[in-house]
Amino acid sequence: MNSKIRILYFFLFLFLAQVAIAQEKPILVQLDEVAVIDQKIMMPMRDGTRLATDIYRPKGDAKVPIVFSRTPYNFNTYGNGEMNERTLQTALSWVKKGYAYVVQNERGRFFSEGNWDILGTPLTDSYDAFDWMSKQAWSNGKIGLLGCSSTAEWQMAAASLNHPALAALVPQGYGAGVGRIGNYYEQGNWYRGGAGQMLFTAWLYGTQHDPMAPRLPQGIEQKDLLRLQRFYDMAPEYPRVDWKEGLAHLPVQDIIKNVNGPKGIYEEMITRKPNDPRWYQGGLFHDDMPFDKPSMWFVSWYDVSSSPNIALYNHVRQNAISQMARDNQYLVIAPVLHCSYTRASENTVVGERSVGDARWNYDEVITAWFDLWLKGKDDGTISKMPKVTYFTMGTNQWQSSDVWPPKNAVMTPFFLDSKGMANTRNGDGKLVAKAPKLEAKDTFKYDPMNPVNSYGGNVCCTGNAVQGGAFDQSEMELRDDILVYTSEPLAEGVEVSGFIESYLYLSSDVLDTDVTIKLIDVYPDGKAYNLDETIQRVRYREGYDKEVFMENGKVYEIKMTPMSTSNYFEKGHQIRIEITSSNFPRFDRNMNTGGNNYDETEGKVATNNIHHGGKFQSRIVLPMLKK
Repeated sequence: MNSKIRILYFFLFLFLAQVAIAQEKPILVQLDEVAVIDQKIMMPMRDGTRLATDIYRPKGDAKVPIVFSRTPYNFNTYGNGEMNERTLQTALSWVKKGYAYVVQNERGRFFSEGNWDILGTPLTDSYDAFDWMSKQAWSNGKIGLLGCSSTAEWQMAAASLNHPALAALVPQGYGAGVGRIGNYYEQGNWYRGGAGQMLFTAWLYGTQHDPMAPRLPQGIEQKDLLRLQRFYDMAPEYPRVDWKEGLAHLPVQDIIKNVNGPKGIYEEMITRKPNDPRWYQGGLFHDDMPFDKPSMWFVSWYDVSSSPNIALYNHVRQNAISQMARDNQYLVIAPVLHCSYTRASENTVVGERSVGDARWNYDEVITAWFDLWLKGKDDGTISKMPKVTYFTMGTNQWQSSDVWPPKNAVMTPFFLDSKGMANTRNGDGKLVAKAPKLEAKDTFKYDPMNPVNSYGGNVCCTGNAVQGGAFDQSEMELRDDILVYTSEPLAEGVEVSGFIESYLYLSSDVLDTDVTIKLIDVYPDGKAYNLDETIQRVRYREGYDKEVFMENGKVYEIKMTPMSTSNYFEKGHQIRIEITSSNFPRFDRNMNTGGNNYDETEGKVATNNIHHGGKFQSRIVLPMLKK
């Protein structure tokens, strides 16, 4: 080996050694080398309340744009949790890109002063924060919002205030911030079709602050907070709960109390009806609120609220104040669970079903998005993007469209048919293309004390009670209280992409009950993978501003809240739906009494009938694209 090669290897060794040393440095040390770190700034709100804020910005005198995240979660950098490490990694990434990264706790959370209320804190907190940040000497006056789930759901209502410094949004998994959008009255994922979603029961157990819990006194100086955060971060330790058992407790209003959980807002919120005036006083975004900000929306097929999230995208794209805002709405839909975008791999398995390589260049696109709107730098990435980028399961490919649903999707009805024995997958329930002429009905008993258990699905935040994703439903379909309707094996493959409508005709012997439906892709070997599901509380069939109870034996048309998916049913596969009256504990049980449900401990067994044929054309309508 000659001397030049030895020297080359020597310098290569030194370089690799330096890289290895750098990688071994604690993340906070790496940040300190490139950033001005200013933690526990107490940002003042107009009423004197101060919100705990950490700021990481590039060293030097340059004025920089701000990427801002607000959260109810603990981000204390001296803690040991995943959120703490992720905050520092995110801060380092944005500082290296020439941005200030600002993270703040919501009012009443951890070191922030005031009283916390899930999305009930004043919207003025957002406006005041934008004002304060944009006026700092190191700020270029441009702010972008970034976050998933609880760090995203507040963004839309905050954007409705139209602060001039707010330049762009990146909401991801943002359903808990969607109030009323068109026919969706989710009120922040609290409801689906008027039935309660139980995710917030488990989530609030580990989030809401007990009013008797110790708090730091107001007015503490930053220097003392910096000292305190090293050993005391205001994060309570909640005992673990077996939510499979915990969510089964009755009455529902006492579930958190029953596991000795914290007192808080749950007991009040559980009493609200879908159109309660209190839903319109907090931080939820409703379709009568203005919107005029460029946004990059991220949705996932197995999240808790893909349909209302997509509906919000469509609403903003059609109704934003300016043409500029209407032209700058982008949607990305991934085949993953809640906030699991970057966890996609070469073989992405969601539940039990592989959807292949579902990776996507999130970091590149989000960076280009903020560069465009916060720095005025355009590298062409965004202009080349379609308005909608979506993943189709089955073909396991990313696709694009100018609109959602895709323009060439044809709404195609499949009608329910049977000879009255559609119970279980071994029954005679069929999905047929031609409307049956003969009237028939399928009957099942719904016992709220023995509900159909949630198995997989489009869920979030229920602890060990429900695991989200696609799971083989074939064993579940042996229950006699599940009606199963299946098409013939497909002669050719077909893509289903868009909103899925369902119209069912129901009669019952109780005042009120629920109707649930699930869309399934049946493989030739019999495996039956769930795609989406929805529910309708029958008392709200005529709207969410009133309750209309049933008369014994009378037949009612039930229009279900639309589902959503993009799935390719291959040749030889079958399209299937399941119908029953419970999907527990994803949704709370209807006690069938016509009462409040939340304060009841005893229910009635309902005899429910699904009518089809003749004048009762129960059907599911699929947005189909032939390949």
